[in-house]
Amino acid sequence: MTRRRRAAVLLGLALLLGTLSATHMARREAALRAQLGPVADVVVARDDLAAGHTLELSDLGVRTLPARYAPPGEPVFAAALAGHKLAVAVPNGGAVSAELLQQRPQAPESAIARGQRAVDVVATGSPQAVVAGAHVDVLVTTERRDRTSGATRVALEDVEVLAARAPAQAEDAEKGRVDATLRVTAAQAVYLAAAQSFARDVRLLTRAPGDRRKIGALAVDDGL
Repeated sequence: MTRRRRAAVLLGLALLLGTLSATHMARREAALRAQLGPVADVVVARDDLAAGHTLELSDLGVRTLPARYAPPGEPVFAAALAGHKLAVAVPNGGAVSAELLQQRPQAPESAIARGQRAVDVVATGSPQAVVAGAHVDVLVTTERRDRTSGATRVALEDVEVLAARAPAQAEDAEKGRVDATLRVTAAQAVYLAAAQSFARDVRLLTRAPGDRRKIGALAVDDGL
Protein backbone atom coordinates (compact mmCIF):
# COMPACT_ATOMS: atom_id res chain seq x y z
CA MET A 1 0.00 0.00 0.00
CA THR A 2 1.42 3.31 -1.02
CA ARG A 3 1.94 6.12 1.46
CA ARG A 4 -0.74 8.25 -0.22
CA ARG A 5 -3.29 5.44 -0.09
CA ARG A 6 -2.46 4.74 3.55
CA ALA A 7 -3.05 8.42 4.39
CA ALA A 8 -6.39 8.35 2.59
CA VAL A 9 -7.47 5.24 4.51
CA LEU A 10 -6.45 6.80 7.83
CA LEU A 11 -8.31 10.01 6.96
CA GLY A 12 -11.39 8.00 6.06
CA LEU A 13 -11.21 6.08 9.34
CA ALA A 14 -10.82 9.33 11.27
CA LEU A 15 -13.89 10.80 9.58
CA LEU A 16 -15.86 7.62 10.23
CA LEU A 17 -14.87 7.53 13.90
CA GLY A 18 -15.68 11.23 14.26
CA THR A 19 -19.11 10.70 12.74
CA LEU A 20 -19.78 7.70 14.97
CA SER A 21 -18.66 9.66 18.05
CA ALA A 22 -20.87 12.63 17.18
CA THR A 23 -23.82 10.32 16.57
CA HIS A 24 -23.21 8.60 19.90
CA MET A 25 -23.06 11.92 21.77
CA ALA A 26 -26.20 13.15 20.04
CA ARG A 27 -28.02 9.98 21.07
CA ARG A 28 -26.82 10.36 24.67
CA GLU A 29 -27.95 13.99 24.77
CA ALA A 30 -31.33 13.01 23.35
CA ALA A 31 -31.65 10.26 25.95
CA LEU A 32 -30.77 12.68 28.76
CA ARG A 33 -33.28 15.24 27.46
CA ALA A 34 -35.92 12.53 27.35
CA GLN A 35 -35.14 11.61 30.96
CA LEU A 36 -35.17 15.22 32.15
CA GLY A 37 -38.25 16.20 30.20
CA PRO A 38 -39.04 19.82 29.31
CA VAL A 39 -37.06 22.58 31.01
CA ALA A 40 -38.10 25.98 32.40
CA ASP A 41 -36.39 29.18 33.47
CA VAL A 42 -36.83 29.68 37.22
CA VAL A 43 -36.11 32.80 39.30
CA VAL A 44 -33.74 31.90 42.15
CA ALA A 45 -32.11 33.68 45.08
CA ARG A 46 -28.49 34.72 44.59
CA ASP A 47 -27.89 34.66 48.34
CA ASP A 48 -29.61 33.58 51.56
CA LEU A 49 -32.66 35.84 51.92
CA ALA A 50 -34.43 36.32 55.25
CA ALA A 51 -38.18 36.45 55.80
CA GLY A 52 -39.38 40.04 55.55
CA HIS A 53 -36.58 40.99 53.16
CA THR A 54 -37.65 43.41 50.41
CA LEU A 55 -36.53 41.89 47.13
CA GLU A 56 -34.26 43.78 44.75
CA LEU A 57 -33.29 42.77 41.23
CA SER A 58 -29.74 42.19 42.45
CA ASP A 59 -31.09 39.51 44.84
CA LEU A 60 -32.47 37.43 41.98
CA GLY A 61 -31.07 35.33 39.17
CA VAL A 62 -32.45 32.90 36.59
CA ARG A 63 -31.62 29.19 36.37
CA THR A 64 -32.79 26.61 33.84
CA LEU A 65 -34.25 23.56 35.57
CA PRO A 66 -36.34 20.55 34.59
CA ALA A 67 -39.92 21.76 34.48
CA ARG A 68 -40.96 19.19 37.09
CA TYR A 69 -38.72 20.97 39.62
CA ALA A 70 -40.06 24.43 38.80
CA PRO A 71 -42.56 26.09 41.18
CA PRO A 72 -46.19 25.43 40.24
CA GLY A 73 -48.24 28.10 38.52
CA GLU A 74 -47.48 30.59 35.80
CA PRO A 75 -43.83 31.54 35.13
CA VAL A 76 -42.76 34.70 36.93
CA PHE A 77 -40.16 37.30 36.00
CA ALA A 78 -37.62 38.75 38.42
CA ALA A 79 -38.84 42.29 37.72
CA ALA A 80 -42.34 41.33 38.88
CA LEU A 81 -40.96 40.11 42.23
CA ALA A 82 -38.71 43.10 42.94
CA GLY A 83 -40.10 45.48 45.55
CA HIS A 84 -42.12 42.81 47.36
CA LYS A 85 -41.36 41.33 50.79
CA LEU A 86 -40.65 37.66 51.39
CA ALA A 87 -43.04 35.86 53.72
CA VAL A 88 -40.50 33.09 54.36
CA ALA A 89 -36.73 32.71 54.20
CA VAL A 90 -35.23 31.49 50.91
CA PRO A 91 -31.77 29.82 50.80
CA ASN A 92 -29.13 30.65 48.24
CA GLY A 93 -30.19 29.05 44.95
CA GLY A 94 -33.75 28.44 46.11
CA ALA A 95 -36.64 29.19 43.78
CA VAL A 96 -38.47 32.47 44.39
CA SER A 97 -42.13 32.62 43.36
CA ALA A 98 -45.16 34.79 44.02
CA GLU A 99 -46.41 32.24 46.57
CA LEU A 100 -43.44 33.09 48.84
CA LEU A 101 -44.28 36.81 49.01
CA GLN A 102 -46.15 38.57 51.78
CA GLN A 103 -49.71 39.02 50.60
CA ARG A 104 -51.40 42.34 51.16
CA PRO A 105 -55.02 41.81 52.22
CA GLN A 106 -57.43 43.21 49.73
CA ALA A 107 -60.52 45.12 50.74
CA PRO A 108 -63.62 43.35 49.39
CA GLU A 109 -65.39 45.23 46.63
CA SER A 110 -68.65 44.85 48.55
CA ALA A 111 -67.19 47.11 51.26
CA ILE A 112 -66.99 50.03 48.84
CA ALA A 113 -70.28 51.69 47.96
CA ARG A 114 -70.88 53.96 45.00
CA GLY A 115 -69.12 57.28 45.53
CA GLN A 116 -66.67 55.80 48.04
CA ARG A 117 -62.98 55.05 47.64
CA ALA A 118 -60.47 52.73 49.32
CA VAL A 119 -57.34 54.79 49.93
CA ASP A 120 -54.00 53.57 51.29
CA VAL A 121 -52.20 55.75 53.83
CA VAL A 122 -48.97 55.33 55.77
CA ALA A 123 -49.61 57.09 59.07
CA THR A 124 -48.50 57.21 62.68
CA GLY A 125 -50.64 54.81 64.69
CA SER A 126 -50.73 51.74 66.88
CA PRO A 127 -50.42 48.47 64.92
CA GLN A 128 -52.39 46.78 67.72
CA ALA A 129 -55.28 49.27 67.51
CA VAL A 130 -55.39 50.16 63.80
CA VAL A 131 -56.86 46.94 62.45
CA ALA A 132 -59.49 45.97 59.91
CA GLY A 133 -62.94 46.93 61.17
CA ALA A 134 -61.73 49.66 63.53
CA HIS A 135 -62.87 53.29 63.19
CA VAL A 136 -60.31 56.07 63.39
CA ASP A 137 -60.00 59.84 63.42
CA VAL A 138 -57.38 61.23 61.04
CA LEU A 139 -55.17 64.02 62.39
CA VAL A 140 -53.00 66.03 60.01
CA THR A 141 -50.06 68.18 61.12
CA THR A 142 -48.95 70.76 58.58
CA GLU A 143 -45.41 71.97 58.02
CA ARG A 144 -44.37 75.62 58.00
CA ARG A 145 -42.05 77.08 55.40
CA ASP A 146 -39.17 76.91 57.89
CA ARG A 147 -39.90 73.14 58.06
CA THR A 148 -41.15 73.28 61.65
CA SER A 149 -44.47 71.75 62.70
CA GLY A 150 -47.52 73.87 62.02
CA ALA A 151 -51.06 73.30 63.23
CA THR A 152 -52.58 69.91 63.96
CA ARG A 153 -56.23 69.49 63.11
CA VAL A 154 -58.86 66.79 62.94
CA ALA A 155 -59.09 66.21 59.20
CA LEU A 156 -61.50 63.25 59.12
CA GLU A 157 -63.69 61.61 61.75
CA ASP A 158 -65.03 58.11 62.26
CA VAL A 159 -63.31 56.58 59.22
CA GLU A 160 -63.51 52.80 58.80
CA VAL A 161 -60.31 50.79 58.42
CA LEU A 162 -60.75 48.19 55.68
CA ALA A 163 -57.29 46.63 56.04
CA ALA A 164 -54.06 47.22 57.95
CA ARG A 165 -50.55 45.81 57.72
CA ALA A 166 -46.95 46.62 58.53
CA PRO A 167 -45.50 49.31 56.23
CA ALA A 168 -43.29 48.18 53.37
CA GLN A 169 -40.41 50.42 54.44
CA ALA A 170 -38.54 49.35 57.57
CA GLU A 171 -37.96 53.02 58.44
CA ASP A 172 -41.72 53.61 58.65
CA ALA A 173 -42.17 50.60 60.93
CA GLU A 174 -39.40 51.84 63.23
CA LYS A 175 -41.16 55.22 63.50
CA GLY A 176 -44.39 53.60 64.67
CA ARG A 177 -46.32 53.91 61.43
CA VAL A 178 -48.93 51.62 59.96
CA ASP A 179 -50.08 51.04 56.39
CA ALA A 180 -53.88 51.19 56.36
CA THR A 181 -56.65 51.11 53.77
CA LEU A 182 -59.47 53.52 54.69
CA ARG A 183 -62.99 53.79 53.33
CA VAL A 184 -63.59 57.43 52.43
CA THR A 185 -65.41 59.64 49.94
CA ALA A 186 -63.77 60.65 46.68
CA ALA A 187 -63.05 64.16 48.01
CA GLN A 188 -61.53 62.75 51.20
CA ALA A 189 -59.33 60.43 49.14
CA VAL A 190 -57.93 63.41 47.24
CA TYR A 191 -57.29 65.25 50.51
CA LEU A 192 -55.46 62.27 52.05
CA ALA A 193 -53.33 61.85 48.93
CA ALA A 194 -52.27 65.50 49.23
CA ALA A 195 -51.65 65.13 52.97
CA GLN A 196 -49.35 62.18 52.34
CA SER A 197 -47.27 64.37 50.03
CA PHE A 198 -47.25 67.71 51.85
CA ALA A 199 -48.15 67.25 55.53
CA ARG A 200 -45.51 66.81 58.22
CA ASP A 201 -47.44 63.99 59.85
CA VAL A 202 -50.65 62.00 59.40
CA ARG A 203 -51.89 60.22 62.51
CA LEU A 204 -54.66 57.66 63.05
CA LEU A 205 -56.43 57.67 66.43
CA THR A 206 -58.55 54.58 67.03
CA ARG A 207 -62.04 55.08 68.46
CA ALA A 208 -63.67 52.88 71.06
CA PRO A 209 -66.04 50.30 69.54
CA GLY A 210 -69.43 51.90 68.85
CA ASP A 211 -68.21 55.48 69.41
CA ARG A 212 -69.71 57.55 66.59
CA ARG A 213 -69.67 60.96 68.26
CA LYS A 214 -68.46 63.92 66.23
CA ILE A 215 -65.63 66.10 67.47
CA GLY A 216 -66.23 68.99 65.12
CA ALA A 217 -63.69 71.46 63.78
CA LEU A 218 -60.62 71.44 66.00
CA ALA A 219 -57.12 72.73 65.28
CA VAL A 220 -54.18 73.26 67.64
CA ASP A 221 -50.84 74.94 66.95
CA ASP A 222 -47.78 75.69 69.08
CA GLY A 223 -49.68 78.53 70.75
CA LEU A 224 -52.09 75.96 72.22
